[in-house]
Amino acid sequence: MWDRTRMRVRAWARARTRGIALRMRGGDAQAGMSTAEYAVGTIAAAGFAAVLYKIVTSGPVAEAMSGLIERALDAGF
Repeated sequence: MWDRTRMRVRAWARARTRGIALRMRGGDAQAGMSTAEYAVGTIAAAGFAAVLYKIVTSGPVAEAMSGLIERALDAGF
């Protein structure tokens, strides 16, 4: 029984150290990519929000939205 447990522990340790060594040698090319992707996505979202804000606060769009809201509030049921 102890031999089987010892063999499992050794196999687990080998698998763990092999994975760590592989990552240290650069075998995992995707390491750290998610952080960079989140940063690019956040910058893109902020840029899109700025463009959308400029469009919505422009004169013609603001007037159209005001007219739409006024018509919706004045609608009789």
